[in-house]
Amino acid sequence: MIETIAGILIWAVPVVLAITLHEAAHGYVARHFGDATAERAGRITLNPLRHIDPVGTIAVPLGIYLLSSAAGSGMLFGWAKPVPVNFARLRHPKADMLWVAAAGPLANLAMALAWTLVFAVAAGGMSRPLAMMAIAGMQINGVLMLLNLLPIPPLDGGRIMVSLLPDRLAWKYARIEPYGVIIVLALLFSHALDAILGPLLRAFVQTLMMLAGR
Repeated sequence: MIETIAGILIWAVPVVLAITLHEAAHGYVARHFGDATAERAGRITLNPLRHIDPVGTIAVPLGIYLLSSAAGSGMLFGWAKPVPVNFARLRHPKADMLWVAAAGPLANLAMALAWTLVFAVAAGGMSRPLAMMAIAGMQINGVLMLLNLLPIPPLDGGRIMVSLLPDRLAWKYARIEPYGVIIVLALLFSHALDAILGPLLRAFVQTLMMLAGR
């Protein structure tokens, strides 16, 4: 029981920070490019409660974890409450969409690098709990960054793709968005997502470990 609680605490801080800063980054960059929708909704904040989606952050991850654990795999998938962005209010809607979408994954990259520094200091000082938390931070931010970069709307990578494609192709590609979550869930339960992201995540974490001198 104590080990379970300790494990939850070790993961809780990195997960909350990863989700909160990811979403706040979208709102901050949207405001920078002319859309204050997220700011008016109170979403440019480090308060994690403002970013929790009762379904995507709690119900769906718990349901998937319980079902997959019963099957022996222990998968986990969920999402935070999307930050409201009115792309039409951006100064250059199609071009600026790229930076608004990229802000979340870039925030996760920055946090992964920050956790790498924490790991280097903690491991050198023999602080095992903090080192374990840092490894969790590197992993969860790597997962969020890589998952959100998949070119599937409404994931950030999908919006980046829409921004980069010529107008006619971008409009057609954007029509995938209503089916995006279904596509991701299908990839998850078919284990195709593991095959795609697994090697990338391992390479990412190994690179961070090298930067930490390990």
